[in-house]
Amino acid sequence: MKATKIAAFICLMLGVSTVWATDCSLPSMPELPNGKNADMQAMLAGKEAVTAFQAENSEYLGCLNEAIEASKTKLASGGDKPALKAIKAEYQALTDKYNAAVNAEETLANKFNDAIRAFKQANPSS
Repeated sequence: MKATKIAAFICLMLGVSTVWATDCSLPSMPELPNGKNADMQAMLAGKEAVTAFQAENSEYLGCLNEAIEASKTKLASGGDKPALKAIKAEYQALTDKYNAAVNAEETLANKFNDAIRAFKQANPSS
């Protein structure tokens, strides 16, 4: 019985290690200018920061997607109950990270759009 558990654990670790080895690095959120009192240069720098974040986040999402697909493949190949349970947990964690990254990008875009509106209101001639 103990040997079976050890063997299952080793199989689990070998199966999960591919995702752990994948280096999906979450990009850091940029600081946005306050549109009410920012100048045009600060707003342009904010736009560049948002664009850079979107590019980095796209790479992060791609990396997560590869890991999610690998988890799906592992789930489809079957295995013993403990291994499948761990793979399902891995899949759910990766999916949650993916969804959080999409939400973060949407939130950043909305905040920057708010800053643009505030800038335009504070600087009608710009």
